[in-house]
Parts: sequence; C-alpha cells; structure tokens
Amino acid sequence: MSDTPVPLGALLRAAPPDRLPEVAADHLRRHYAADRVEVFVPDLTLSSLCPLLGEPGPATEPAVLRCLGSQRPDTQATATGATRLHLPLNSWGERVGVLRLELPSRPEPELTEELAVHADELATAMRAAASSTDRYRRAQRRARLTMAAELQWDMLPGRSLADERFLVAGQLEPAYDVRGDHFDWALDGDKLTITVLNGHGEGMEAALLTSLAVNAMRNARRCGADIVEQAELASDAVHARHSGGAHASTLLLEIDLVGGAVAAVDAGSPRCLIARGGEVTPVALEQQLPFGMFGEAHYEIQRFDLEPGDRLLVVSDGVHEAAPAGRRTFGESALLSALRRTRLQPATEAVGTVMRSLRDYHAGAEPEDDAVTVCLDWRR
Repeated sequence: MSDTPVPLGALLRAAPPDRLPEVAADHLRRHYAADRVEVFVPDLTLSSLCPLLGEPGPATEPAVLRCLGSQRPDTQATATGATRLHLPLNSWGERVGVLRLELPSRPEPELTEELAVHADELATAMRAAASSTDRYRRAQRRARLTMAAELQWDMLPGRSLADERFLVAGQLEPAYDVRGDHFDWALDGDKLTITVLNGHGEGMEAALLTSLAVNAMRNARRCGADIVEQAELASDAVHARHSGGAHASTLLLEIDLVGGAVAAVDAGSPRCLIARGGEVTPVALEQQLPFGMFGEAHYEIQRFDLEPGDRLLVVSDGVHEAAPAGRRTFGESALLSALRRTRLQPATEAVGTVMRSLRDYHAGAEPEDDAVTVCLDWRR
C-alpha cells in the first residue's frame, strides 16, 4: 500500500460522471493491491444487485445481499487464500450498492475502515452523478418501466435516509408499473417531513396528478411553509387543474427529531401505525378531504408523540385495503403480523418484509392497486 495515496474523492470529482466505478477500481488496485474490484447497484425491487464492473448478470450471492441489507462490511476467504471484502455503498443512509474487492490477505480493522470511507466517497459521487448519466439507473432495470413509473421514480427523494437520530426507508410496487402512489421526505435541522400520496385514477393521469401535488407541497415547504400551508397549496393546485374531478389522498407528517412530537395532516387514505416494544397500534387520525376535491380547502393539524425506539409505518391504501379474491383486507390482520416480524430488522429491510408479505397475501393474483410503504425508526 502506498504511503500517500491520491485522495479518491478528488479523483472522483475530476472524473466523467459515467466513469466513477472505473476510477475507483483503478485507485484501489494501485494503492491497495486489490486484485479484483466489482461494483453493484440494487435493482428497483431490491431483490438482486446489478454489476457495473465485473461479470454481467444479476448478483444474488448471499454475501452481496447480506452486505446490502446489513450495511456492514463482510469478509470471506477465497480458495486461493485471498480475502474477498464486501463494503456497503452508502450516502446519507441511501443504499447505493455494494463494492466488492479481493485483497492479498485479511485486512486489519483500520484498513477496513479506510476502505469503507472510500466506499462512501464512491457512493456519494455516484448519487450526485445520477442526474448527469443514465448508466447507473439503466443498470438497475430488469425490464422497461411504464411512462407513469418513469415519472414516479424520477420524483423520489431516494429510498432511504439516515443519521444518528433516525432511519427512514420507502418502497414502491409494482416497481415497473407504479401509477399514483408516491412518497417524499425532507430533513431540515431537527425537523423531518414525510408525505405519502395516492393519486386518483390510472396510468399516466394518476402519475401527473401525483406529480402536481408533490411539487406543490415541495414549493410551499421550500418557502418555509408548515404542513397546513403545504396541504392547502397542493389542494388548490389540484382543484385548479381538475375542478374537483380528481383528487390525491395524502398524509403529511412533520416529526420533531429531538422530542418525538409529530404534527399530522390527514387528507385521505394513507394510514400509519406505531410499533412500540412488542405491540403494534394504529394511529387514530381524523380524515380530512383529499387534495383537490373542493376549492380553497382548509386543513387542521392533529398531533401524537413518538417514544425513543419507536417504529412508525405509513402505508397507502394499496397496502391496507388490499383484498385479493374477496379476502379480508391486508390491513385487518396480515399487516400487523408482517410489521411484528420486522422487529429485529432495520427500516430499510422492514419495508421489503411488508411488501413481500403483501405479495404473498395476493397468492399469485395480480394486485388491483399500486402500493407504497414508508418505515421510520426514531433512534433519538
């Protein structure tokens, strides 16, 4: 290993946006004697990883998936006596992918930490570069997205966000044909805002409706407006465009990351639950009118509190109201059971567990609605 390796961050900033994996791999080979370097990004369903470097085809080896899920380094001895090291690519809690490299010998903890810093630098650079190249997004796709799904995925804030106080994650399904369901979040100091939406209608019309509502709320939020003003501007925008003929059911949450107080505007069908200890409790909120049903609609804030260690789950009606083949709705009992099974999982894994349970509940039948799940762990 070189005594003074060239800073990887500087190399990545100077590199073309579509060549970041190659630049990182060259750096790791030259300064850390890495024999083989591979970079993987998760597909849209988070069920496999797709290579940017290395052999083509999705990677489903347990070690790669385990690293993505745990967000911890993983080491394995190879048949030749080398060490295969998997490192999570993470940027502010967003699981960007996995870096795999083979080293001549098992790395000391200090070296693993140094390489993990380089992995984070690569993750942050790749996330920033995604707006300037299609390479990373193209690699994530196992099929072609519908136009509505393309619009929805492009509006997402990411699929997870974290710091020492919290971890929040979201998942959309069906990934390649999502229509009106969506989630959004934003962190501002000690305040985290989360929204879950369900746009009325089908296909592109539902996606455009959701896009209008999301961007109206962002416009208000970025001007410093509270969640009541965000809701009212979004409702006015939807009504001005559709004159009451379409609406967007929305739940807005503003969470105080210091004290755990939650301010909520419930404008329709998304529901939330709290897992505390071994108990799961629905949050009782009075539903107000969905966005766009009437002009100059007014909304009121409702309040509840989180306790340290709480898990908050928010789901759209495609989750809690799913009733395949006339069965009881998923939200009546199966959702609670699924949430209890996530007790030992981080929020990033919990959303997948809930969605897999929903798929199993359909027993092979095609879902009638798209679905969104957002999970927040308040660590305090």
